Amino acid sequence: MGSITRGISNNILGNGAVDGTDALSGTIPATNIANATLDNLTAFPPSVSAGIPQVASDPPAPSEGDIWYNTTTYKLKVRGLAAGTWASGTNMPTNINGGVGGGTQNAALVSGGYSSPPGSMNTATFEYDGSTWTAGGTIATSSTERGYTGLQTAALAWANSGTSTATEEYDGTSWASGGALNTGRAGSAGAGIQTAALALGGFPSPNATEEYDGSTWTTVTSMSNGKYFIGGAGSQTAALGFGGTIAGNPAVFSTTEEYDGATWTSGGALNTARSAAQGTGIQTAALAIGGYNGPTASALAATEEYNGNSWTTVESLSTARTTAMAGKGSPNTASIIYGGINGSTYLTSTEEWTKTEGNLEVTLT
Repeated sequence: MGSITRGISNNILGNGAVDGTDALSGTIPATNIANATLDNLTAFPPSVSAGIPQVASDPPAPSEGDIWYNTTTYKLKVRGLAAGTWASGTNMPTNINGGVGGGTQNAALVSGGYSSPPGSMNTATFEYDGSTWTAGGTIATSSTERGYTGLQTAALAWANSGTSTATEEYDGTSWASGGALNTGRAGSAGAGIQTAALALGGFPSPNATEEYDGSTWTTVTSMSNGKYFIGGAGSQTAALGFGGTIAGNPAVFSTTEEYDGATWTSGGALNTARSAAQGTGIQTAALAIGGYNGPTASALAATEEYNGNSWTTVESLSTARTTAMAGKGSPNTASIIYGGINGSTYLTSTEEWTKTEGNLEVTLT
């Protein structure tokens, strides 16, 4: 609480009334005022309550951002998102590392990648409905380090660890060839949907950026600080690229860049520098999930949330993982990640992120 200005009447009129027109004034120092709380506050003064409804019970269906004072419980409340949490989903039928992902929490996709043992590339595709993984159509290119984006019924995968330019499209049943990239690359990130996708970063051209219209890739403005094994999220016209590494350099980075469909600009830095992280959500509400650190290349469980300006550390994964797959079409309130590797262990586990709306009590300090 700050200081309070006081007024003191300094004379009494002949009729007995107190005259305050020529009052003395002064300021009571803030150090002499005890902080108050909202406990047992029955009403706000008019100057404070402007715009804040006072109600005897919480509204039955408030919208996000609504604020009110409950005169029964003596609590100031706001409708907002509670802290997100990770929970276990159903394991994949087989362990997969570095495959193609896509979709949403209740309609996800995994294809290709590497399994061990027997230590071989996959061509199998599995689809997730929120509780069960079932077999889908076979992918033509069995490889790791592919870029990907899209939905379970409209997924897109491109390039591979051999810096191929090949692109494949999935329609929910089968994979088919799409238009070739202009610049072959490994370890690029993806954003957008099958018919409006963005490929960013990768090796050997970490700044290269291309847009896909459903049939043709077009080279567009390069990133300023592109990386290999970069994380990506968002749409073709509002994308994020974050973290990553540079070929031949063990360091990992915390940099973030934002794309508006024409130019790249710097964004807020990750709290935990990382490479091979997965990204979900949109440019102003994204998640950076897992990946690996620089000194030992150990898998990370760290999760961060982006609000369009800065990253905030939130609840960690139950199992640290790198080069996993994620539901690229997921919002940051209902995301999913699966597979990957932790040390020498190839993973089958799935984790689901949920962030729900609720009535949050506000504490004033």
